[in-house]
Amino acid sequence: MNLIPLNLTPLTHWLKWGPLRWVCFTLLGLSLTLLPGCFTPPAPGGPEIEFWTMQLQPKFTDYFNQLIQEFEADHEGVRIRWVDVPWTAMQSRILTSISAGTAPDVVNLNPDFASQLAARNAWLDLDEKIPPEVKEQYLPNIWAATTVDGQSFGIPWYLTSRITIYNQELLDQAGIPRPPQTFAELAEIAPAVKQATGKYAFFITMVPEDSAELMESMVQMGVELVDDQGKAAFNTPAGKAAFQYWLDLYRQGLIPPQVLTEGHRQGIELYQSGQSAVLMSSPEFLNTVAINSPDIAQVSSVSTQLTGDTGKKNVAVMNLVIPRSTDQPDLAVEFALFVTNNTNQLAFAKAANVLPSTIAALGDPFFQESNADASPSDRARAVSASQMTQAEVLIPPVADVKQLQRTLYENLQAVLLERKTIDQALTDAEETWNQRQASRNANQ
Repeated sequence: MNLIPLNLTPLTHWLKWGPLRWVCFTLLGLSLTLLPGCFTPPAPGGPEIEFWTMQLQPKFTDYFNQLIQEFEADHEGVRIRWVDVPWTAMQSRILTSISAGTAPDVVNLNPDFASQLAARNAWLDLDEKIPPEVKEQYLPNIWAATTVDGQSFGIPWYLTSRITIYNQELLDQAGIPRPPQTFAELAEIAPAVKQATGKYAFFITMVPEDSAELMESMVQMGVELVDDQGKAAFNTPAGKAAFQYWLDLYRQGLIPPQVLTEGHRQGIELYQSGQSAVLMSSPEFLNTVAINSPDIAQVSSVSTQLTGDTGKKNVAVMNLVIPRSTDQPDLAVEFALFVTNNTNQLAFAKAANVLPSTIAALGDPFFQESNADASPSDRARAVSASQMTQAEVLIPPVADVKQLQRTLYENLQAVLLERKTIDQALTDAEETWNQRQASRNANQ
C-alpha cells in the first residue's frame, strides 16, 4: 500500500508503497526516530482532538507543538493530543483502532491505503463538510487522489515527486546535447552512451519486492493496470508495447543484467560510481551524491521526470483523513484544514524540503528557480515543483497492489529470460491476477 514516510530517500521508491514502499518513501536526508509520543495533556472537560502523524518526531516536534499551540489559542478549551506513530506500525494501529472504535479524530495516511478503507466507509464524507471554494485552494489533480467514486475522503497535505538526475559528463562524451525527457528518448540515447563510454544509460529494478517505478512507467506509457472492478486491464497493445520496450533494452545489453536481481539501491550505487548516466530519484538525493561522490555531484544536473506518451508524472501524496467515528467531526475538519492551509503548508514544506499541495503555497518563490546561480538543490526543488500540474498518483488504489506488482514483474522477468513470449506472459499475469481477485471477493 502506497505509504511513503517523510524519510524521503531514493530508497523509497516510494518506498512509494507500504508494501509498495518506495518504496517507499526511500523514501533521503530526513532520518527520523521511531518514537511515538503525546505532547498535550488531556483537556479537563473540554473537547479534545486526537491527531496521529507518521514518524515526524523528533525532527518536527517544535513545529507541531507551535502549530498546536496556535490552534488551541484560537479555540478556548480545546486540546489537541498529538500522537506520532512509527512508520511500520501505522497500518496495523489504525486498522485496530477503527475496529475497536478507538480511532483518532485526525490521522495522517497516504491516499492508497486510506482509499481502501474509504471503500469500507471508514472515513467522514468531507464533501458534506468542506465547501467548494475551500477545495479549490488545493491542486485539483492532488485533491482527486483523495476521492473514491467521486466522494472526498481526505485533505491533501505534503507531496514529493521524482526528478531526473543526470551525469552531464557522460552525456557530453556520448554527444547527447540534452537529457532525455521520455522513455522513448531514453531508448534512443542508450546505445550512444554505451558505445561512447561503456556505461549504462539507466537502471530500473524488476525485483518484485522492490520499487514500483517500473509499474509506474507502464502507466506513463499508456497502460491501464486494472479496470473499475479491479480486474486486469494490462493485456492490451499498450501493455505489450511496454513489455517490448524493456525486452529490447535488455536484449541489446543497454540496461544492466542486475535489473533482474538487484533493487533500487543498485541504481543509486551505479549512478554514484559513475556507471550510469540517468537516475530518477527525489531532489534530496543530490545531497546524498554530494556527500558520497563529490566528483559525480560536480557533473550532475537535473531535469524533469521521465515520462511516456501520456505526459504523466509521478507524485507521492500524504493526506489527513477523519474517521467517521469521531465525536468531534466539525472540530476535526477545522483542525485538519488548519494544518493544511496555505500558511502552514508552506512553513512545513520549507522545514521538511517537500512540496505543498495548495496552489498558493506552491506558487511561493521558494519553489521557483531564482537565477542561474541557484544551488543544485534549489534547481531540483524548482524542477520538482514545476511538475505538479501534470503529477498524479499513478498506481490505482486496489487491495493487494503489491501482488499486482509481483505478478507483472515475475512475468516480465520470464520474458527477458526467454521463458515466455510477451503474449504468454501478459495472459498468465492477467489470469493470475483475476483469479486472486475472484478469490478475494469470494472470501469477503
